[in-house]
Amino acid sequence: MSLYDIPVRTLEGKEQTLAAYQGKVLLIVNVASECGYTPQYQGLQALYEKYRGQGLEVLGFPCNQFGQQEPGAAADIRAFCDTTFRVSFPLFEKIEVNGPAAHPLYQYLKHEKPGVLGTEKIKWNFTKFLVDRSGAVVKRYAPADEPASFDAAVAALLAPGAR
Repeated sequence: MSLYDIPVRTLEGKEQTLAAYQGKVLLIVNVASECGYTPQYQGLQALYEKYRGQGLEVLGFPCNQFGQQEPGAAADIRAFCDTTFRVSFPLFEKIEVNGPAAHPLYQYLKHEKPGVLGTEKIKWNFTKFLVDRSGAVVKRYAPADEPASFDAAVAALLAPGAR
């Protein structure tokens, strides 16, 4: 199975696969509305606005597995993201990223790009995966890594001739 075959559901409940994003550079993030890293929505939105026209898609996957920091329903998440951070990048259904009920997308991402010491476990909200245009997971960023800190890596993947 490739990354693009993985089924996902939008925050509004529409089923699709990641095939809609084939050929794009992806930044996939497990997000939460009540986390200490929640202000990173601002940096994620800034990257999205800066590079969307060149082929970047930021994909947010709400997760309530860490300190119950995403307790709301889909409508609550949408309202928070719209009013607090003016998020315009795609948001998806709330998922689990660790354990036996981990979403297939996160099973795939963790296997492709393990964390420190080879662990596949997601440490906390706002773990970020950077995926190139061919669907290869090229980098995993820690929750504390601010989006601006990897602007150059995103730009490099979007550059003409980049894979």
